[in-house]
Amino acid sequence: MAKYGFVFNIERCNGCYSCFLACKDEFTGNDYPPTAAATCEGMNLIRVNEVEYGTGSKVKVDYIPIPCQNCEDAPCLNNFPDQVYRRDDGIIIIDPEKAKDNRELAKICPYGAIAWNEEANLPQKCTMCAHMLDAGEKATRCSECCPNGAILFGDLDDPASEISIYIKEHAHELEKFRPQYGTNPNVYYRNLPKPFIVGEVVCGDNDACCKGAKVTAICEESGKVMETVTDFFGDFEFRFLPLNKPFTIIIEAGGYKTAEIKTRTNAAVNLGEIILEKA
Repeated sequence: MAKYGFVFNIERCNGCYSCFLACKDEFTGNDYPPTAAATCEGMNLIRVNEVEYGTGSKVKVDYIPIPCQNCEDAPCLNNFPDQVYRRDDGIIIIDPEKAKDNRELAKICPYGAIAWNEEANLPQKCTMCAHMLDAGEKATRCSECCPNGAILFGDLDDPASEISIYIKEHAHELEKFRPQYGTNPNVYYRNLPKPFIVGEVVCGDNDACCKGAKVTAICEESGKVMETVTDFFGDFEFRFLPLNKPFTIIIEAGGYKTAEIKTRTNAAVNLGEIILEKA
């Protein structure tokens, strides 16, 4: 039997909201018994959170889609087993008849993935388009409409499925959203926002941008070493760094003294202009 899940590649998501709009188009005013009742205007079964981080001119914006996480240890199912059930394919369903008038169910999800339908007095969430799967479809509305291929949907238990192969190939880059909640979701994320270190290297003798300087980042705690070179504007960047770790940044360029800077990834770090002195 299949066990369905998602992978969201955050680096590919540009915030176009196609998934959000496709979901609304599929469910607003449309009943799909027995897995879903129609949603009303203003409801969202998938959120797209905009995350801005960095400082000054070195700012990044990422978009994180958040549908139901389809947790293995789901608070909704654990607390309301008479109104919420898990199908044989792993999809958790809020019974649209039995769950009527239960506002507490709408509040129990730590991810905020359960919405409240004011018109129907009903808690509702993403069903992974169970009605489409039951009709023989192989994708959800959100995954089939994403123009950038940022959403991957499929059978986690089939080792030959695209999603299983992807998870195997990128296992070291994938993570669950908010693991501190302890719910063990069946939704994976790749390239969630992480601290980065950036800077701009300038030649001290002529104020020119220092192109091609070697920049080394060393995590003092793990010993991991990363290297890059500055671009035409003298800029460098190290991405997807661990949070709250000490780093040493070493900058080397021919004819100039080596610069060394200590920093810590409490958040994104913008070192600003780094002026190299003539050797």
